[in-house]
Amino acid sequence: MSEASERIDKSTIETAKSLETYKYGFTTAIESEKAPKGLSEETVRYISAKKEEPQWLLDWRLKSFERWLKMDEPTWAMIDYPKIDYQDHYYYAAPKTGAKYKSLDDVPPEILADFEKLGISLKETEVLLGVEGAPKVAVDAVFDSVSVATTFRAELAKAGVIFMSISEAVHEHPELVKKYLGTVVPTSDNFFATLNSAVFSDGTFVYVPEGVRCPMELST
Repeated sequence: MSEASERIDKSTIETAKSLETYKYGFTTAIESEKAPKGLSEETVRYISAKKEEPQWLLDWRLKSFERWLKMDEPTWAMIDYPKIDYQDHYYYAAPKTGAKYKSLDDVPPEILADFEKLGISLKETEVLLGVEGAPKVAVDAVFDSVSVATTFRAELAKAGVIFMSISEAVHEHPELVKKYLGTVVPTSDNFFATLNSAVFSDGTFVYVPEGVRCPMELST
C-alpha cells in the first residue's frame, strides 16, 4: 500500500471513530415491526405486500432484484472498508404504533422528539397561525421504512402541487408514479441504485404541474 493510501485509510478510520460522538448518532427505543433479516426474492415480496402495492410495481421491484443479482459491487479507489454482508441487514422496519397518522397529535412523542433533535419542526400550526419566525416549509417525515407525517398537503393541493409519501402516491396517483418512477436514475444505473429499486420502502413524492409555482419550500 502506498504512503498516500495509508494516509487516506488512517483518515477514514479516524473519521469513523469520531462517529461515536456524532451529534445525530442516536437511536430511539421504540417497538418496531421488521422484515426477516436477509435479502431474497421473498424480502422483495414482503415489502411490496406490506405496502399493498399493485402488481406492476411488484414486477418492477422483482426485475430490479433479478438485475442486481447479476451485478458486481463497485470497488472504491484508495479506501478500505469492511465488506458489506447484504444478508445481515433488515430491509423493512416500521413503528408498531402505526404507519401513517391522521394528524401530528397521533404521532408518538418519541418520534416527534427525534425530529426535534434533528432540528426538524413538524408543527405546521405555528405557520398556519402566523407565528413570527416560523418557517413555511412542508415536510414529509420518514421514520425507518414509513412516512409518519406529511405537513401542508391540503395547502399545497390548492396550488395543484402533490406532496405525499411514495407509498400513498402509488395508490392515489398510480399513473404519475408509473410514468416517472426510475426515469431520473434508471434501475440499471448502478449497483446500489438497482438494489434500492428492489427494496425501497418509502420516500417522498412531489409533482408540480407545468406552469405552477410551488408556494413554499419542500423538505423530506
